[in-house]
Amino acid sequence: MKNSESFCPFYVVLCLLNIGLQLAGVFGRSDGPVPGGGVDASGGVKLTCDPKHVTIDNGIIQLTLASPIGRIVGLKYHGADNLLDSHEPKLWGAYFDVSYNVIPPRSGAGGLHRVEATKYAVITEKPDIVEVSFSAEWNPSLTDSVVPLNFDIRYIVRKGDSGFYTYVAVERLKDWPDMDMSLHVFVFRPNKQLFNYMAVSDEIQLVMPTEADRANGVTLAPREAVLMTNPVDPAFKGQVDDKYEYIQEQKDSKLKGWISDTSKIGFWLIQPSTEYMNGGPLKYDLSCHNGPTCVMVFTGEHVYGDDVDMVFKKGEGWNKVFGPFFTYVNSEQDRAGLWKDAKSQLEKETQLWPYCFIQHKDYTPAAQRGSVVGQLLVDDKYLSPTPKEACKAMVGLAAPGTTNEAWQSEAKGYNFWTEADEKGNFCIKNVRPGDYNLYGFVPGIVGSLRHPQLITVKPGNEINLGQVMFKPPRNGPTVWELGIPNRSAKEFFIPNPDPKALNKFWLDKPDQKFRQWGLWDRYPVYWPKEDVVFEVGRSNYSKDWCFAHFYRSDGKVWNPTTWQIIFDLPEVCTTGSYTIHIALAAAELTNTLVYVNNINARREHYDTGTWGDDNAIARHGDHGFYRFFSGSLPSNLFVKGKNTIYLKQARSQTYMFAGVMYDYIRLEAPPPSTAQPKEL
Repeated sequence: MKNSESFCPFYVVLCLLNIGLQLAGVFGRSDGPVPGGGVDASGGVKLTCDPKHVTIDNGIIQLTLASPIGRIVGLKYHGADNLLDSHEPKLWGAYFDVSYNVIPPRSGAGGLHRVEATKYAVITEKPDIVEVSFSAEWNPSLTDSVVPLNFDIRYIVRKGDSGFYTYVAVERLKDWPDMDMSLHVFVFRPNKQLFNYMAVSDEIQLVMPTEADRANGVTLAPREAVLMTNPVDPAFKGQVDDKYEYIQEQKDSKLKGWISDTSKIGFWLIQPSTEYMNGGPLKYDLSCHNGPTCVMVFTGEHVYGDDVDMVFKKGEGWNKVFGPFFTYVNSEQDRAGLWKDAKSQLEKETQLWPYCFIQHKDYTPAAQRGSVVGQLLVDDKYLSPTPKEACKAMVGLAAPGTTNEAWQSEAKGYNFWTEADEKGNFCIKNVRPGDYNLYGFVPGIVGSLRHPQLITVKPGNEINLGQVMFKPPRNGPTVWELGIPNRSAKEFFIPNPDPKALNKFWLDKPDQKFRQWGLWDRYPVYWPKEDVVFEVGRSNYSKDWCFAHFYRSDGKVWNPTTWQIIFDLPEVCTTGSYTIHIALAAAELTNTLVYVNNINARREHYDTGTWGDDNAIARHGDHGFYRFFSGSLPSNLFVKGKNTIYLKQARSQTYMFAGVMYDYIRLEAPPPSTAQPKEL
């Protein structure tokens, strides 16, 4: 394997060029009108303060911050006095929340904490840029109701920018108490009198119901869902609104926001990098939803559950910078024009990343970062006699771990991901110095990679790993396979929603059908008495295999269901054991038992164990936290001719959202005893 490390002059030149462009303002501003119709201010950026407020004005936007707590209370732009909501005292403007628990738990300690700073400071005050800080320091004399962390919330306004930058630096000292944290989120509340149209992707854009539309509705389960029975706008009558219907994968959530049809103004959160977020590129989390609300979730367990929480023990110090991200505003265009312009701004911010104007000591500028390049190949001789190129693989660097999926639960450090090209070539740029493992997964290939070598990234260096070989799980030739190994369950059958409780927006989007509310109640509509039976060679998994292995309610509890996979074996291979591979796209309080040909056997033939705190079923995902299992099945369990594998949930549940989503299942025969395996 080729593995070289070198000082890369070209990389440094690129960094310096990037810095020069930023200082020159090539990407950040223009000499004429800024996007959206604002006019650049000739006087530069102005900072004014009074005992309760800090105001930063660059002639395009005027940002007002409550002092010293650091909350955003005003954003003036293009004739609108405030683009943020100011009607509800607890939910106005924008603010930073943390959810935590002390260990061991104590009454009154932990929960959701709104960070309020106690100290204000000016970091930079120049005609072309102003940066201010709002900080809060913890000490042992503080009550348990204050999260034991130091916070430094920063805001930056530059000359010519139609928006502002935000980042949060967090610090924990070594001798502070044990704790865990599940959420770091910056919440924005756009002005409900202005903004009515939400856009979080090219496909997901719609007029949203208001809080008044929801107010007279019926609260469903989970409680975030509301059936609108008497909305102000009759178009929403009989529809369900739930904020989790609009969750996005982190790789696709770099731009999100709201549009005002009346004022023709767009409000956007732009995120050029996700390096500081937890869970990796496929992790689902909130984006925008009713309110109107727009969130920047740095770390969260909303869909993945507590597997992604951060746990700290006394003696463990920690620091991290969340962000920066850019709040962008534009105007004087229709919906399509505002969205297109916002996408263009995302491209510009991405070219500027990492920013050269950030002043915090824990932020790493471009010149102090490195890169890792290589080519990923897939070595599975049952698929190809020679290694094949890992087309469009996701490849990333994250903290060293002990499993191939360690990156999914990593939250304390930084992670860096890229998509390989058609030939498996990858280049991971702008990596902070430190020790990493290389991780990866390939569309259409089950399992994942963890490169055994520790990779140490140094400032300005490029590490060339050469060809990296990924050997996916494989013990023998495929007998049959079910599904597509893509870490998702959406290729399977998804029930139609209850026509009396649906969201019409998803009806013409079949690939997003899983986002509808109440699908857990639709399983018995399609399988009223018998559970799923799949016949290999006859059944079609897009019609005959439900996307989630649900339980069945008897009105008191949810009872286990047993699914069957029926297949023929022309002969039973007795040279070794068969292998069943089960890849789970999500799991919630589930324990899958595998039986071969005898569901009444004294004990199961394979047990995955109890796993999962995912909320993918309840929160309308097609996947959650990925898990992979391989079980050995003795050949004497099989017979020549018809065979049945049973998949049974182990026990009853009192939780209606329990269940499992399968990504992919494969049965393998024992490996040939003599000749080399042939391509299938």
